[in-house]
Amino acid sequence: MRILMTGGTGLVGQGVLVEALADARVSKVAVLGRRALAHADPRVEDIVVGGFDHLAPVADRLAPFDACFYCAGAPPVGTPEAHYRHVTLDLTLQVARVFAARNPQGRFLYISGAKSDPTSVLMPLRIKGETEAALQALPITTVMLRPGGIQPAHGERSPHAWMRPFYALAAPVMGLGVRAMPALLTSTAHLGRAMLALAAMPQPPAVVENDAINRLGGGGGDATAG
Repeated sequence: MRILMTGGTGLVGQGVLVEALADARVSKVAVLGRRALAHADPRVEDIVVGGFDHLAPVADRLAPFDACFYCAGAPPVGTPEAHYRHVTLDLTLQVARVFAARNPQGRFLYISGAKSDPTSVLMPLRIKGETEAALQALPITTVMLRPGGIQPAHGERSPHAWMRPFYALAAPVMGLGVRAMPALLTSTAHLGRAMLALAAMPQPPAVVENDAINRLGGGGGDATAG
């Protein structure tokens, strides 16, 4: 399995990368981003760009891949709406369109969020919902993963310094919550394993809710949306 991924320096992307490299089926992970990870694993390749709206210089390197794990995004709290829309909708579509054009048999897996809905009165959920709809209109298989709260399972650190104290305090409690409230909370480990399972699935579901992420990530194999 050859995987292109974004958000490799983010909290979710860090965990997804750990799980991808732990899977013997994965032969390559190309990380598209603005700075190199310089990962020790020889299967990891850095594809460095100035921004996702400037993909032309690297477009030919975005193939061939079996799947794109899109883990990049902006914090839903504290990000102005115009910037949040640009990062969440515009830049995601830039990558998805180039990936679809060069990998028509591949699939695009997008980390969205619980309750995403283009009609929502809440800005982040509305824009996430609009992004889902735009991705589903592309001529490629797409899967929307909708996690709720996400526990860092491998000691991942948020790239946003102001969020780190929250995760330091909440991570142990969230670990218990993943087991006690599987419809509301998940972990970076479950997300990574779920994405790998969906990438290998002959006919993955279009939308995967939080409890289904946990079933897939925990080895349950049931991708029915929650």
